[in-house]
Amino acid sequence: MQREALTLYELNSLVREVIENVFDRSFWVEAELSEAREVQGHCYMELIQKNDRYATPIAKASAKCWRNVWGKLKVKFEQTTGQSLRAGMQVMLKVTANFHEAYGFSWIVQDIDPTYTLGDMARKRMEIIRQLQEEGVIDMQKSLTLPMFAQHIAVISSEGAAGYGDFCHQLLDNEAGLWFETELFPAVMQGDQVEPTVIAALDAINARLEAFDAVVIIRGGGATADMSGFDTLNLAENVANFPLPIITGIGHDRDESVLDIVSFKRVKTPTAAAAFLVDHLSQVASLVADCQNRIVNEVTHRMDLAKTKLQRLSERIPSQFSLVKERQNNHIDRLTTTISTLMEKKLLNEQYRLRQLTDKLQPSVERRCTFERNRLERLELRMKSLDPALLLRRGYSITLFHGKTVRDASLLKKGDELETRVAQGRIKSRVE
Repeated sequence: MQREALTLYELNSLVREVIENVFDRSFWVEAELSEAREVQGHCYMELIQKNDRYATPIAKASAKCWRNVWGKLKVKFEQTTGQSLRAGMQVMLKVTANFHEAYGFSWIVQDIDPTYTLGDMARKRMEIIRQLQEEGVIDMQKSLTLPMFAQHIAVISSEGAAGYGDFCHQLLDNEAGLWFETELFPAVMQGDQVEPTVIAALDAINARLEAFDAVVIIRGGGATADMSGFDTLNLAENVANFPLPIITGIGHDRDESVLDIVSFKRVKTPTAAAAFLVDHLSQVASLVADCQNRIVNEVTHRMDLAKTKLQRLSERIPSQFSLVKERQNNHIDRLTTTISTLMEKKLLNEQYRLRQLTDKLQPSVERRCTFERNRLERLELRMKSLDPALLLRRGYSITLFHGKTVRDASLLKKGDELETRVAQGRIKSRVE
């Protein structure tokens, strides 16, 4: 049995007719903007409605404001509110339903109430910021100091996120060749699981606090609605009270979360976070190099001063002393060289002679040495027995004439002066 079927275009045409017949008037709708962009004069908006309890979107829709209407509404809105239409605003729009066979359903904006300004998302963020200010913790991270050698980095991110890969590549393959070590603590980076998983990662890092110099929380860009998890009081308090500096790179320039406000440093993107760390360490490296140069220059300067002082002192030494010193030094050098040469030559000769005699004469030498040692001992005994001092101590005396011993008195004549030595002193006399 053959079934009757419609083509997709026919089906979409029926839907368009139903929508045009049922929604044949305009509606005022309250919604929050998660995105607003202007392209070729048209304004394209993404609308959301959030769950009050979890701050997650429960309804989403696209809206368009064509160029001929948007040109007037834009001026009206900016003049009244003093700001441009942007993500995070709660808006009240007058819309009509539109369904196109090729592009699907969207709301067409006919009017906007500019008195309906900042939306629920912005007001909640402002309330959280106010509470953090009252608690006195909103600037606690700003009071921390990033260590000079911040090289051990704890990273909180989604493991498969492109932003995490970009961060690691930018940090570890930096042009300066600086060394970093990173460790990932996985967490969910969007939705209602952001708060508990990021806090769990912070707790894990805190348990190993001494292993890290800083913490980086990163994710890629995205719609403002996807970043609602970073706008919670509990997460902001955990970050504000964390003992290490926390750097956030969780969105593009247009997105600033409460987490960004309480962090030590907020940058636009994950690669910007890596660039910040590289730049910080590069400045430290430059400072170290500068200190090194300053130390070298200071030491060189002081050595120059010492040399100058020494030169001045040497100039004050009398030239004659310098000449004498130089002559004596030269004489000593010559004597040292001569003695060294003679000793070396003598030693070589004696070593050679000893080597020749050692094998042949050693037994004879030993016997001769024994004999001579005995002979010396006997001579020593005889010398001791003939020592004049010993005789003097026994009561004898010695008479000297002109320093020579008198052995024959007949050789003396009258008037000769004699010297008689006894054990204790000398006696002078004259021949009569």
